[in-house]
Amino acid sequence: MEEKTIQIAGSITVDELSKALGLSVTELIGTLFKNGIVATINQRLDYETASIILDELGLKDVKLEKKNTSTKTSDYHRELSDKAVTRPPVVAIMGHVDHGKTTLLDTLLHKKTVDDEAGGITQHISAYQLKHDGRLITFLDTPGHEAFAAIRQHGAMLTDIVVIMVAADDGVKPQTVEAINFAKSANAKIIVAINKIDREGADIPRTMADLSQHGLQPEEWGGDITMVPISAKLGQNLVQLLDMILLTADIEELKADVDIPAEGLVIESHMETGKGSVVNLLVTGGELKTGEFIVAGSTYAKIRTMLDFQGKPKGKATPSVPVTVTGFKELPSFGDRFIEVKDEKTARRMALLNAQAAADESASANVTSTDLLRMMNTADNSKVFNVIVKGDVLGSVTSVVDSLKMIDTHGEITLNIVSTGVGDINENDVYMAAGDDTVIYGFNVSVPINISKMAARDNVPIRTYKVIYELLDDAKHEMENLLDAEIIEEDKGEMKVLGVFRTEKTSIIAGGEMLKGDVKPGYLAKIIRGKQTLGEAEVTSTQKEKIDVGELISGETGGLALKTTSKIDLQINDRLKFFTRETKKRTL
Repeated sequence: MEEKTIQIAGSITVDELSKALGLSVTELIGTLFKNGIVATINQRLDYETASIILDELGLKDVKLEKKNTSTKTSDYHRELSDKAVTRPPVVAIMGHVDHGKTTLLDTLLHKKTVDDEAGGITQHISAYQLKHDGRLITFLDTPGHEAFAAIRQHGAMLTDIVVIMVAADDGVKPQTVEAINFAKSANAKIIVAINKIDREGADIPRTMADLSQHGLQPEEWGGDITMVPISAKLGQNLVQLLDMILLTADIEELKADVDIPAEGLVIESHMETGKGSVVNLLVTGGELKTGEFIVAGSTYAKIRTMLDFQGKPKGKATPSVPVTVTGFKELPSFGDRFIEVKDEKTARRMALLNAQAAADESASANVTSTDLLRMMNTADNSKVFNVIVKGDVLGSVTSVVDSLKMIDTHGEITLNIVSTGVGDINENDVYMAAGDDTVIYGFNVSVPINISKMAARDNVPIRTYKVIYELLDDAKHEMENLLDAEIIEEDKGEMKVLGVFRTEKTSIIAGGEMLKGDVKPGYLAKIIRGKQTLGEAEVTSTQKEKIDVGELISGETGGLALKTTSKIDLQINDRLKFFTRETKKRTL
């Protein structure tokens, strides 16, 4: 059978998908329902969700294809014109903690600050530039910066070259592997800096062999990966490293158009007293100038001021140049793309359209793949406890995960292991945990100070333990907090209504005879007529012979005042069944 292709631009309604598949809407809605989703004919499904549904339906002869219809901004890797000019490379330095990434950056900056006044960096921008052999190189501050999370999230990888740091005396570590995977997923060129060659125990051949096990074959061994032995601390071979960065950039022929409206990416934004919105941008095309109007997401700006990475005024920014601007009406989000428009009217209209599109998408109750998978995993209405587990060795991680799975939650809590790994808690762990109610557990590992600050900023809980039972006790407590409280009701008494003296919107005054038990202020009452319960009320006072009393007991007649949440038409011969209700925290 010939394969059928369905193009999806962002999302597709249940009705549209059913027609494209040649299925009845009822059948498609039924499949969604079986996976825990009560969908309507106009419900929108994103690309990933539609893919999952096709798998559920077993439709192997149907292929989904994403259709790009975005008009908000251009893609970074846009089709270049024949007028495109060479631009500086955008470089990220990544690697395992303590392998010298920060030392390398500091040494490069210090050297360039001494040799060239234009090589400094301020603390207020997350990207900067070095000049080497008369050419600029743009560095994004750290791979843990928000810009990288936004780049990953939006699928727009701005990094041209990733320099992976590996300590010659320590070899490949978990974060080294993460850095390699990031570089590959970003389609960035890789250069390896084998650091700490000045240390005792440094073994360059062994380090190269370790890297080759992860798909990085050195040029010396017939591969295509440049590996430069360096000492970031002593500054050894750093010129050679910068030469390799520029050579790689030349081979890649990095170019950008400058005769187009300016465009780029928001890599940071914050508010400053006296300045308002302060936004860091990385230009990817065109020439950005002060006084121009730009749109980023649902906000826009007339660029009031523009500073370079040193904090000096800059009138124009070309591709690969990082700048700090003021003038945005509201703060744009990390990862938002910006584009230059001709005037304020256009800027305001585009920002409004973007805001409306975002609102419509949210209001349409789109079902995302994350929603669907979570619903499929929790179709029994159990709640989810998300955890990330890091340990000192693989055996520790396995023990912790296995022990967590053994906590008996009576089927009410689903344990979701978001991620596991060996090594200290790092930026990637915090990014994965952010915004998803995830707890990071560390067993015999450390949390660097910068990671603690990042986690505190993003409200990500990190718990570290050296005794596994203490870790399990904490996890058990977290799961108990997810349990619905136990509701305990205790019957107290019953009254037959003999008179109704006043009925208002939220209050009733009535009288009657106590058939059994007792009633006191604070008790709750179910109002019953025949076999039907009309509603509930709270007893606010009890009276006997028009005098307030603490209670009425079986056989007595008296009056009482009731507080209701809505008007109830209490009548003679209705019954009031009194009870107390308590909530009790449940334990596992």
